[in-house]
Amino acid sequence: MTDCNPIPHAQTPAWLNKVPEVTLIFWLVKMMSTTVGETAADYLNADLHFGLTATSIVTGVLLAGALALQLRASRYIPSLYWLVVLLVSVFGTLITDNLTDKLDVPLALSTGVFGLALLATFAIWYARERTLSIQSIDTPTRETFYWIAILFTFALGTAAGDWIAESLGLGFAFSALLFGGLIAATAFARFALRADSVICFWVAYVLTRPLGASCGDLLSQSTDNGGLGLGTTGTSALFLAVIVGLVAYLSAAQTRLPAAS
Repeated sequence: MTDCNPIPHAQTPAWLNKVPEVTLIFWLVKMMSTTVGETAADYLNADLHFGLTATSIVTGVLLAGALALQLRASRYIPSLYWLVVLLVSVFGTLITDNLTDKLDVPLALSTGVFGLALLATFAIWYARERTLSIQSIDTPTRETFYWIAILFTFALGTAAGDWIAESLGLGFAFSALLFGGLIAATAFARFALRADSVICFWVAYVLTRPLGASCGDLLSQSTDNGGLGLGTTGTSALFLAVIVGLVAYLSAAQTRLPAAS
């Protein structure tokens, strides 16, 4: 799967790639999006008393609209792309919450099912396109596979994070340290051991979801539940403000890109 630099489609300009460059800002916004996804879902469901069903419907409609705009766009638009990621984060959290709270599906089973679904998506994607690299999300088919995979990574990460922190009783702080350590090990494998870049990217992408969720729960949950008691409102607002600032910076940089090119 060493396809980090696949041959682009004929006469397809590089700027048509629909996914941002993987930089430190990318990982920061992605992790904070997962945190907001966790706390925002809890805020709408519990604090505003929407309930799981209403919250899922509202979020699903918003996601469908944003994703339709993203799929119709011909290039990477930072604000639109990260809006979709944020909504996928919330919706992915709600999928797992509905399975757990409404249908009493064990988190261990959800983790296994979502893991298999993600692997199946990768297998079909690779069999069709011969690449899983996000440097080549430049066709409707590849972008469709990409967003299906992203949805499963968020659902999987939510289930795995809740399973470790809550079902196994290891706590939010331990979960954050565990998943943070796994991300560090993945980075070491990539840069020190020269492991495959595509595999390392997707492993890190999955792991940032439970890391962000654990951090969100650690900050927002009450001290009785093992958190710091900052609340879902304050935690969501803080991280959302940082996300908006970083995306505004990326949008400004994207605007300057054609002139620089």
